[in-house]
Amino acid sequence: MSHQVDPVIVSVIQHRLRAIVEEMGEAMLRTSYSQILNSSRDFSTAICDLDGRLIGQAEHVPIHVGALPFAARAMTEFFAGDIHKGDVFLLNDPYHGGNHLPDLTAFVPIFEGEKPRFWSINRAHQSDIGGATHGAYNAAATDIWQEGIRITPLKLYDRGEVRRDVLAMIATNVRHPRDFQGDLAAMIGSAHAGERRFLALAGEFGWATTHAAIEAVLDGAERQTRAVIAEWPDGIYRGEALLDDDGRGNDDIHIRATVTKSGSDLKIDLSDSHDEVASFINSSYPNTYSAVVVALSFLIDPDTPKNDGTFRPIELIARPGSVVWANPGAPLTLCTSHCGQEIIEAIVKALAPACPERAMAGWGRRFRIAIQGRDPRNNRSFLWHFFQGRPGGGASSAGDGWPGAGEWHSAGGIKFGSLEVTEVRFPLFFKTHEFRPDSGGAGEFRGGPGGVVEMVVETEERAIGNTAGEGVRYGACGILGGHDGTTHRYTLYSGNEEPRAIKTKETGLVIRPGDRLVLESGGGGGWGNPARRDPAAVARDGESGFVTCPHPNPPPQAGEGAAHSASSMEISPPRAAEKLVATRSTMSPPPQAGEG
Repeated sequence: MSHQVDPVIVSVIQHRLRAIVEEMGEAMLRTSYSQILNSSRDFSTAICDLDGRLIGQAEHVPIHVGALPFAARAMTEFFAGDIHKGDVFLLNDPYHGGNHLPDLTAFVPIFEGEKPRFWSINRAHQSDIGGATHGAYNAAATDIWQEGIRITPLKLYDRGEVRRDVLAMIATNVRHPRDFQGDLAAMIGSAHAGERRFLALAGEFGWATTHAAIEAVLDGAERQTRAVIAEWPDGIYRGEALLDDDGRGNDDIHIRATVTKSGSDLKIDLSDSHDEVASFINSSYPNTYSAVVVALSFLIDPDTPKNDGTFRPIELIARPGSVVWANPGAPLTLCTSHCGQEIIEAIVKALAPACPERAMAGWGRRFRIAIQGRDPRNNRSFLWHFFQGRPGGGASSAGDGWPGAGEWHSAGGIKFGSLEVTEVRFPLFFKTHEFRPDSGGAGEFRGGPGGVVEMVVETEERAIGNTAGEGVRYGACGILGGHDGTTHRYTLYSGNEEPRAIKTKETGLVIRPGDRLVLESGGGGGWGNPARRDPAAVARDGESGFVTCPHPNPPPQAGEGAAHSASSMEISPPRAAEKLVATRSTMSPPPQAGEG
């Protein structure tokens, strides 16, 4: 590096970058219209350079972030030579660096003099993005055009002037244009806030110092990541995760990871994963890459910045035409959750024997419902997304999983909305919202409990629901001898009819006035042998009501943990890892739900 920077200045700039992206998130939180954004916080903010290198990101929704470099590169390449001050760009297409169609991304260029240098970015999940069904998820889709409007790199503002025809065209193609335009304005304002703060940073330290410090931050993140990986035993590790089904009658959609660890490098091969399917559980390559870097992020030190340098040790191998790298045009709206979460699971399972103290058990899977109807209080249509009753977080060597923390791909970044605010804004009444006993997987450290929601739909005419999710056959995986978390159980009670199990992938679910929904979410997976659990912790489980029977041990559904009885896992995890290293390279093909 020709321009040397004092390490103290590097540290200051590193923390300023983080403060910038966090402030962008606060601006978004306080100005967006939709509850999915201003309450559940399903958005992410970041800064990339024009080459697509991730410079800084806030800890919002992890699965968003690893795909952003692909989007930044696509934007730079498409508009090369046509990027000006005051421009604002949009993109959501998963085959151009989006995660899935609901995740709209706004880009504001940051200029050094007259030359664009960086992108200030906001990626936010839209309540609706058009397509054949409301709520942005279409379980019946057989191609991406049935899922919503595709926005390839597009210029919305040209030198500060909005292109009104383009904005009107996009807003016309979503079901709630007022909320959409309000959320879009919040996204753009958030990205402009990042632009202003970055320019202030460069103005304070000078551009040469800023550039040099950024390079030092990226290189430092790489060194920290490689130092952690280098501590793990060299070898070939394998893991597998299973999705319930594809919604087309095919069960057990497998994700298989073969991880070759050599020195401080990781080669992650997903080629043996299931072929592409005709439903929305497929993933584009950018989303798959994002899931891979999320898995790595969960295994390194939490204080290491997550940026381009962090991900340099990874080489990803995937097969075009597989469920993890679908051919262009395939449906894939559910991919940020599933199969994204199963990619994370397969990698963590594979590497758990190499770094048992760092590997966490699985978090609950996503099972969402979107309800569209008419609010009798104001005669206006509404669209509500279920974010309450979150599943439990996975346990780890640090302790029990967090109660109601959500899914692995978001790792607590997505919150459940306020019940009181929800009841004010939507014709819904919540009778129950509490933790679900006995839902967390048993282990030396127990999985976090899921939730129980009982709610009544207070409409005067029928509403329509659709669902998108996983986790009614396979719960959150236990690890290193821990047990799996329980599965989801969602039930519709409608008049005098028999209670009806709600499926994870259906459209056109009729919900009549006064219908009652009981939505029970799964718990997180357990970590380690349950027989090693501290008796005092067992007592607290009973006192809290999280556990009503000692060591619940449901039949194993997925994950390696539940395959072992309490008496057969007497080796502590670190020693087990040492025993496995010697035979790692000659292992037979992985079992159907093995971790390594």
